Amino acid sequence: MAQAFGFALHATDGAARTGVISTPRGEIRTPAFMPVGTAATVKAMMPESVRETGADILLGNTYHLMLRPTAERIANLGGLHKFMNWQRPILTDSGGFQVMSLASLRKLTEEGVRFSSHIDGSKHMLSPERSMEIQKLLGSDIVMCFDECPALPADDATVAKSMRLSMRWAQRSRDAFGDRPGHALFGIMQGGVTRDLREESAKALTQIGFDGYAVGGLAVGEGQEAMFSVLDYAPGFLPADKPRYLMGVGKPDDIVGAVERGIDMMDCVLPSRSGRTGQGWTRRGQVNIKNQRHQDDPRPLDENCSCPCCRNYSRAYLHHVFKAQEIICSMLLTWHNLHYFQELMQGLRDAIAVGQLRQFVAQFHAQRAEGDIEPL
Repeated sequence: MAQAFGFALHATDGAARTGVISTPRGEIRTPAFMPVGTAATVKAMMPESVRETGADILLGNTYHLMLRPTAERIANLGGLHKFMNWQRPILTDSGGFQVMSLASLRKLTEEGVRFSSHIDGSKHMLSPERSMEIQKLLGSDIVMCFDECPALPADDATVAKSMRLSMRWAQRSRDAFGDRPGHALFGIMQGGVTRDLREESAKALTQIGFDGYAVGGLAVGEGQEAMFSVLDYAPGFLPADKPRYLMGVGKPDDIVGAVERGIDMMDCVLPSRSGRTGQGWTRRGQVNIKNQRHQDDPRPLDENCSCPCCRNYSRAYLHHVFKAQEIICSMLLTWHNLHYFQELMQGLRDAIAVGQLRQFVAQFHAQRAEGDIEPL
């Protein structure tokens, strides 16, 4: 019999929490940052390298994988874990956000969303039932229910209509998911930036019953201040004994603020996307390796970082290989960025465990305020 999915809360500090999510494929330390492997790969990284950064879990994408190479093909090849050579937990999002943001000729109905692929224009239908089927074929450890995510800003009537459709889809997702020991299904709270709608959504989800709960519909254009104002109350609407996942976040200061407000899991493409565009994230903020001032600098990106990029390569080298458009620049900067994000998560976990989160956050902001090191 498969090991049950579970969540153990180990310590709290204010609203912040630290604990462990248990799955048959391994434990996930929380708060957790999940690198994004959209198309069954974290771009510019080997799976072994991603694990070395400290990642316990990756995120895969239903929309992209259903289009290419198809969920059926992945299932025939042994499932997503074997296909991409990642044997630890994988969470897959439902595809709802990508359908709204990437696909063309969308037609939204109660049944689901009919759309044309952004790759080749082929026609597809994604519904709660089909999303559950795809994620089962992939072998996801954590499955997300199918939802609609309207872009913000939007009026309350639009947000309410969308949220209530998502809640009906959540029930259909729950029904279609069935009983799958060792696998988990998360519900997704919607409601924009309106407290009453968020509370209504949370009540609907908890009545259905899920293994974890996501705060969806944020980081979609509303700004950090509005996002934090929602996070000041929204996590408290959700069961305290289940993981809380903030979808699509984010920048380091977004992550710290979300953890302060009770979030346990996050994901974002930022570390790898930044790595491919010459951006390095450090404790002192963001470094643009394209800048001319780095061309003769023998120092590492971050003198206090132990990642392979900082141990072995200079800013001058990174500047050179970026200008020369060499692939190694994306590889090294992505490795560094993922290492930094995981180091930040470990720091948050350690601080919460000993009741020192306030001090950790103060130091985090103070270091960022100092800015990057002065050029030689």
